[in-house]
Amino acid sequence: MDSARTDRLIAEAVRARHARERGYRERALKIHPWVCGRCGREFSRENVSQLTVHHRDHDHDNNPPDGSNWELLCIYCHENEHARELDAEAARQAGADDSAPTVKHATSQPFANLKELLRQKTEDRR
Repeated sequence: MDSARTDRLIAEAVRARHARERGYRERALKIHPWVCGRCGREFSRENVSQLTVHHRDHDHDNNPPDGSNWELLCIYCHENEHARELDAEAARQAGADDSAPTVKHATSQPFANLKELLRQKTEDRR
């Protein structure tokens, strides 16, 4: 494939993506209140450009007309959401097991000798 043809295909793909994004963003802003779904920050016409559309299933081609796959997030919460996804993926690749409990249970048994202590105390009273 020649370079000029590749450049044209990439440019067309980028234009199509931008057009698709404008379409679902406009619909999402009509359907959902202008409030960040994470931090609760409210937006107005002056700062609505800082409100982004997050796809819950991470599939940017899944844009149901009812907006059920969209969540409006401020740019900060949206960035944080994707950073968490990247961290989770890195942990999976490093061998972290999602099914393993992350909280270690206590192994200490502070009352293990309680019965013996109570018996001794009872004997001492006699």
